[in-house]
Amino acid sequence: MKNQNDTYRLSNGVGIPCVGFGTWQTPNGEVAVSAVRSAIECGYRHIDTAQVYGNEESVGEGIRQSGIKREELFITTKLWNNNHSYERALSSFEGSLEKLGIDYVDMFLIHWPNPKPLRDGLWEAANAESWRAMEELYEAGKIRAIGISNFRPHHIEALLKTAKIAPMVNQIRLCPGDTADETVAYCREHGMLIEAYSPLGTGKIFEVKEMQALAEKYGHSIAQICIRWSLQRGYLPLPKSVTPSRIAENLGVFDFELEDEDVQMIADLKGCVGYAPDPDEVGF
Repeated sequence: MKNQNDTYRLSNGVGIPCVGFGTWQTPNGEVAVSAVRSAIECGYRHIDTAQVYGNEESVGEGIRQSGIKREELFITTKLWNNNHSYERALSSFEGSLEKLGIDYVDMFLIHWPNPKPLRDGLWEAANAESWRAMEELYEAGKIRAIGISNFRPHHIEALLKTAKIAPMVNQIRLCPGDTADETVAYCREHGMLIEAYSPLGTGKIFEVKEMQALAEKYGHSIAQICIRWSLQRGYLPLPKSVTPSRIAENLGVFDFELEDEDVQMIADLKGCVGYAPDPDEVGF
C-alpha cells in the first residue's frame, strides 16, 4: 500500500480503501460532524460507523459538508444487537440510510455474533435471519458488500450453514499484542478481509516502552507505527480521533516501512494493551 487511496479487493471484486476513519465513541453532534469533515479533507475516503454509536446523523452531515461526491466514499455501518431478526434488520437498515442521508451503504456488518438476550441457543437462528435480510439488500443494490464483526470461527461456521453469500469482511479488535491469530487465519482461508478496529489499543499503546523506542527509531509517532504495522500485517486499520492534527497524522504512514523483525516484535507484545472481549460473554 503506497497511499491512502490504495485499495484492498473484496471477494466480490469491490475495492475498499486501505485505511478507514473510525467513529466509535465519537458523540453525535458537532464533534462528529467536524471529525468526519476533517477526515475527508485530510484524504480519508473510508468512513466507519454503526447503529449503536448513535452518530449516524452527524457522520452523514460531515460527509455532506465535505462536498465530496458520494461515489468517491466508502461508508460502513453495522447492525446492532437488538435488531437481530429478518424484519428488524431490514427496518433498522432503512433507518440507518435515513440517518446517514444516503440511498445505499458500501458495507453493512453484523456488529456482534452473540448478544446477551440471545444467549440461550437463539443467536445462531437470529444471525441466519439477519444475514438473509442483508443478502436481499445486497442483491437489491442497497449494500455493495456484507460482512461481520467480532465473529470467531465457531460463529462463522454457524452462519455459513445457511448463508448463500459468504461474509466478505470480519472487523475485529487487532492491535499490538492482540493478534487473534486463529480468527485471522480462519477468515483468510475463507476469503474474508480483516479490518482492525482499535488499532491503537484504545490509547494504552502509548505507554509501552518498546513502542516508544520504535517511534524514536523510525522518526514517526507511536500511532503511525501501529497503523503501519497493521497494514504490513495485511489488516485494514480503522484509527479514530477527533483532533484534526491527529486525524491527519494517522494517514502519514506511507513514507516508511517497518523491518520484518519489528513487525514480529510488535505482534509478540502479548497483552500489552489487553485483549478483545469474548463475544460469547459480553454484557450487551
